[in-house]
Amino acid sequence: MKSDNAPTVNSAAARETPFPEFVWLWNRTQGEDTPALHIRMARWLEARWRGGDRRLLMLAFRSSGKSTMLGLFCVWLLLVRPDLRILVLGAELDLAKKLVRNVKRIIERHELAWHLRPARADQWGAGQFTVNRPSELRDPSMLARGIGANVTGSRADFVICDDVEVPNTSDTAPKRADLRARLSEIDYILMPGGFQLYAGTPHSYYTIYADAARAEAGETAPFLDGFTRLALPVRDSDGRSLWPERFDADHIAALQRRHGPNKFASQMMLQPVNIAAGRLDPDRIRPYDADLEYAERNRIATLTLDGRRLVSASCWWDPAYGAPGKGDGSVIAVVFTDAEGGYWLHRVQYLTVDPDVEDNEAIQQCRQVAAFAGRYHVPSVQVESNGVGKFLPGLLRQEMTATGIGCAVLPVTNHIPKERRILEGFDAVLAAGGLHAHRSVWDTSFITEMREWRPGGEYRGPDDGLDAVSGCLSSEPVRLPRLPAVNRPSWRGHPGVIAAETAFDV
Repeated sequence: MKSDNAPTVNSAAARETPFPEFVWLWNRTQGEDTPALHIRMARWLEARWRGGDRRLLMLAFRSSGKSTMLGLFCVWLLLVRPDLRILVLGAELDLAKKLVRNVKRIIERHELAWHLRPARADQWGAGQFTVNRPSELRDPSMLARGIGANVTGSRADFVICDDVEVPNTSDTAPKRADLRARLSEIDYILMPGGFQLYAGTPHSYYTIYADAARAEAGETAPFLDGFTRLALPVRDSDGRSLWPERFDADHIAALQRRHGPNKFASQMMLQPVNIAAGRLDPDRIRPYDADLEYAERNRIATLTLDGRRLVSASCWWDPAYGAPGKGDGSVIAVVFTDAEGGYWLHRVQYLTVDPDVEDNEAIQQCRQVAAFAGRYHVPSVQVESNGVGKFLPGLLRQEMTATGIGCAVLPVTNHIPKERRILEGFDAVLAAGGLHAHRSVWDTSFITEMREWRPGGEYRGPDDGLDAVSGCLSSEPVRLPRLPAVNRPSWRGHPGVIAAETAFDV
């Protein structure tokens, strides 16, 4: 805090101080050296500010000192523009207030910022304060808020989102959607021409900081599309530490061993992965774009996919009732196998119902399943008949008959726990790299289910797509040598009876 005999600050000269020099002066006051990493941050922040970049994203590894740099940056901004109104958003209010308190301490102790402290004590609060400034404004110079707080009516020239993404705001799809919705409110708080700065580390594959859209999450562009980015992982592309004085090679290796590959990749290397190690890795799936090709020659049918002859199929329906988007989902999936033993997940469909349609939910779903079976030449559908599926096989058979689709309906009662079914269905085929999936699968929530599913009873998210596909995988390969239904040739390699005319007299 400023003493009675403290030197008078030349405010005009202080405003001309470059931000890296401002940081160096503060560290000297604290008896600390200024690492090259912090100089790099300071130069980038000042260059972007003076260059007029209004949307900034700074990613830096854990314990890199990014929040300390943000506090110094806020003081420097208020030094350059005392009328600036800065709003700090954190995952929780306490985290945001921590940054505000840091800024207050810097103002009290930095030799170039003493004059910013107000004379009135009521303007020097814990969660907000107002510096000495020429204008009389309704909003304080700096205000801390948690991301869940109501900020309607607030106005800011600069919004800093400091670690708004943490496990508590990003470990499930609903939490991520809520976080994005709350962050979108910044557009109504920010003054025209205002600045936004995000700083943090990714905590999910579906992070707000991703540099590419996640199609399976419904994104057509990254959440922070258009933001000027600075990414500072603990090691550069050549494997060298960005802060060798504090994070040498041995320390980095110890962190990697102690926290595991996923958490290290996320928090130290800034790679968008789930911190909790997932068991099912969708990156092992081989995507394809080809469509099914059905052909008949001499009453012999063939079904090919991407040039490969298909010999069997498994279709599994995991039914559920209820309002769309609530409770369990009703999912049907089909997996084909080729002659070489490759698995082809061709479609995953999440069934929907229309409450305004006269037919009940069961009939609506059975019609969708029948259409699905006909569209993809499915020879049989296995229906999980536990619980709500008890009466569905009979209704589905009626629908198949009514629409003329030659597809068998096989009720299945499951006694194996779902977690075990999923593990047994996916583990071997993923490990062998033998699962292919049509690009359309990435347009569903199936891939998200894979990334976030975890065994051990910890997972509480949706897994209905996983259950349906694991049912298909566990049922493969199945080749039923039966005659084709409704006089349609079987594409699975069994020609049935071949009739041929001859010119021989017998």
